[in-house]
Amino acid sequence: MSTQEILQKLWEQYSKENPSVEKIHRLFANEGEHIVNDHIAFRTFNDPRVNIDVLSRPFVADGYREAGTYSFPAKKLAARHYEKEGMPRVFISEIILEEFSGKLQSVVSNAIDSIPGNRLESSELVLSGRIFGVPSYGEYEKLRGESEYAAWLYVHGYRANHFTVSVNHLEKFKSLEAVNEFLKNNGFKLNSSGGEIKGSAGQLLEQSSTLADKIEVEFDEGRRLVPSCYYEFARRYPDENNTLFSGFIAGSADKIFESTDQRKS
Repeated sequence: MSTQEILQKLWEQYSKENPSVEKIHRLFANEGEHIVNDHIAFRTFNDPRVNIDVLSRPFVADGYREAGTYSFPAKKLAARHYEKEGMPRVFISEIILEEFSGKLQSVVSNAIDSIPGNRLESSELVLSGRIFGVPSYGEYEKLRGESEYAAWLYVHGYRANHFTVSVNHLEKFKSLEAVNEFLKNNGFKLNSSGGEIKGSAGQLLEQSSTLADKIEVEFDEGRRLVPSCYYEFARRYPDENNTLFSGFIAGSADKIFESTDQRKS
């Protein structure tokens, strides 16, 4: 399956399960905007069966190259991003399991053990969604006590954590401030951790995001509302060589991760 096909399936899955996505997409289309995707992001564990190397395989096989590495010590995460000319960037992060409690590691190991071997070998793992079976809300809450990231991944599995509107490609909205005001005026709540805009023109990248929609998920204990995915917006600036910055700022991404925080959503 080509990257283009994977991205289309990911978008269909993402927009179907996140009510705000299609609404936002339509709002911009109604303003005459053609939306270009800056990047797509995934979450995973650093277990060798499902780590960044595994999730990146279909993209690398289709010509993507590794273009940046990142560290998030406070959240105990690592990440890489991949690029291919004319295609959205791919950002994949992983939680560093050995830096967490034995309980968290056990829950995660059992969840990964439950994945059929043929699914682990599949190039379509990134499309698998809730691959760990019906989750336990009790286990979800225990994970959430240590890591919102791990809890989100345990429930939602492998899917696009977010897509990102490239503000550089918008015609009517020339700044991220204008985008944010447009969203708020239409009733959407933004992630304000670290400020509504993360980064700056001086850092060559500005980012903002909505807070994740809450959706009903089937747990062993019954259906519960939990944060799902969010929509991001990015504006990039040229460097001293007039080349548009193509990477990411770890300090900003650290705050963007909090768009799925249960307490904020």
